[in-house]
Amino acid sequence: MTTEAPKKRSEFNALESRRVETGDGCVLTLRFLPNSRPDAPVVLILPAMAVKAKTYLPLAKALHAQGLSVATVDLRAQGEATPPLGEHRDFGYLELLETDLPAVVAAVTERFTGAPIHLFGHSLGGQLALLFAAANPDRVAGVTVIGTGTVFWWAFGPRRWFEALSQIQWIGLIARWKGHWPGGVLIPAPMPGGVMRDWSWHSLTSYYRPKGTRRKYNSLLRELTAPVLAISLSEDVLGPKSNVDFLVSRMPSARVSRWHADENSTVAHRDHFLWVKDAPAIATKVASWIDSGRLPD
Repeated sequence: MTTEAPKKRSEFNALESRRVETGDGCVLTLRFLPNSRPDAPVVLILPAMAVKAKTYLPLAKALHAQGLSVATVDLRAQGEATPPLGEHRDFGYLELLETDLPAVVAAVTERFTGAPIHLFGHSLGGQLALLFAAANPDRVAGVTVIGTGTVFWWAFGPRRWFEALSQIQWIGLIARWKGHWPGGVLIPAPMPGGVMRDWSWHSLTSYYRPKGTRRKYNSLLRELTAPVLAISLSEDVLGPKSNVDFLVSRMPSARVSRWHADENSTVAHRDHFLWVKDAPAIATKVASWIDSGRLPD
């Protein structure tokens, strides 16, 4: 009789962790890379649609190497979050912004008492980071977003107006009909119906109006004064520069720094997802910006 050798824990799963219960039946897992300095700034990484938190481990390690503490978390129904997609009641931006993020940021604040908290959001995670910071200005020291632009159809430019209107509204229509998005056009992975309905409504109107909220998020964005680093990528068709610029224009009071990574930058992989391969180059600039408020040349 032979016995199998125990499986080794992955590097990601071996990180310090903490479970966060949201109060409505969901459990999110935070993972930490703490700096030796207890007052070092903390970067909380928020993922894109259907992207697992462990995907950002190279970024987390690169930011940590720059002297920062780092926390990662999966969005509700993604990755380690429970219950998994399909085993929960439907939800939208409301739950992500007003239930999950307050609990997650509170847990990060408790773990790193006294340290400033910066949010780093990718795509949808960047939208959530900006909206949360706008609604909770005293809880966030700064926001970095990458591949995060408005999905308002007009911002894509005349050549892509029809594509943006037809495809995104089709996703919203299917999400309303089925109660979820099964995956396919633009968003290959399944997604909760409420998230896609809120997303498609924003694409049609340019307004962030999550179903059920009492907050006026577009007004809050206009009043946001926090420092924001907005990174766009020259080969990103899902979050092109024009869309990032449009979103930035909706934050006139914020102290915005813009970095458009093109062929002359240190970022070789400038796709909406592949930029993670250049995490050290991105982390160097992000850490410098967090430390000084300015982007290095």
